[in-house]
Amino acid sequence: MGVVADRRTVGHPGVGRVLVVIPTYNEADNVDRIVARVREATPAVDVLVADDNSPDGTGAIADGLAGADPQVHVLHRPGKDGLGAAYLAGFAWARQRGYDAVVEMDADGSHAPEDLPALLDAARDADMVIGSRWTRGARVLNWPLRRLLLSRAGNLYARLALGVPVSDATGGYRVYRAAALDAIDLASVRSQGYAFQVELSRLAHRAGVRMVEVPITFAEREHGDSKMSPLIVAEALWRITTWGLRDRRAAARRPDALARWP
Repeated sequence: MGVVADRRTVGHPGVGRVLVVIPTYNEADNVDRIVARVREATPAVDVLVADDNSPDGTGAIADGLAGADPQVHVLHRPGKDGLGAAYLAGFAWARQRGYDAVVEMDADGSHAPEDLPALLDAARDADMVIGSRWTRGARVLNWPLRRLLLSRAGNLYARLALGVPVSDATGGYRVYRAAALDAIDLASVRSQGYAFQVELSRLAHRAGVRMVEVPITFAEREHGDSKMSPLIVAEALWRITTWGLRDRRAAARRPDALARWP
């Protein structure tokens, strides 16, 4: 994993210093693989493994990776507190250390690190980049039909309910430049899972953040267990409906906003 020192200093051209945040809970079979792929695909970025005290030893494996590579770091969290909370902690860690951009990436390999250079290139001209499964040129591999339909329907509902102009508001492979994180009211975020990604999409859109989508290849995990559950889906449906009704009521009270909605 030898990396030229000046590349570490410069970061990604046109973007600056980049931190990839990878939340983990019981990802002992995946964490070393995903970190190695990130470091191979984008040797100029840093990695933060945000581990929620995984009982399978994921945190200890991450510590070993960090001990062997100065560009890998570990944030040990006290317990399982949800995907959204892990990302918010990672954002805060990055902002405290002056990173110019933060990447969200799953630990299970569904987000290909080999796609990251294209996302970072797009961030030169945007404040928020979504690695999209549903834009032209994207591919989704090894997903059962019910997951495909659920994701498609969920994103259509989010777009219609909230007016967010993206095809994959639930997608969790993203780049946020510092300006985007500063513009979004992160202190107000309470949701998790799918809902967390939709909430940040909504808040970014409302804040006028420049958003673009880049097609990715998304693949079902090969190792470990999915964290998806009916509760996560139910939370997303409830929150999207609540936000949509709230936004419409707010727009109705302001005729100028109503004319522009969504």
